[in-house]
Amino acid sequence: MELYFSLNVSYDAFLPYYQGLAEKVEVRDQQGRVLHINGKYFRAFLTPQGIQGRFKLMLNNDGSFKSLNKI
Repeated sequence: MELYFSLNVSYDAFLPYYQGLAEKVEVRDQQGRVLHINGKYFRAFLTPQGIQGRFKLMLNNDGSFKSLNKI
C-alpha cells in the first residue's frame, strides 16, 4: 500500500522525535486519513530548517512499515 502526504515541521518542533522523547508523528494523507508514523523514520530527512516536503509511505500487506521516501 502506498500513502502520500506532506509534512512541514520546524527543527525545534521535530527535536523531541529525533531524541526519542516523542514517538508518533501524526500526518493526514492525501485521502484524508490520519496516519501515526514513528518519528525515527523521519530522522534521515531532518535539516537545520526542519522537515519539509512530500512523502510516500509504503506499507507491507499486513500494514507494517516498509519504507518512507521523500518525493
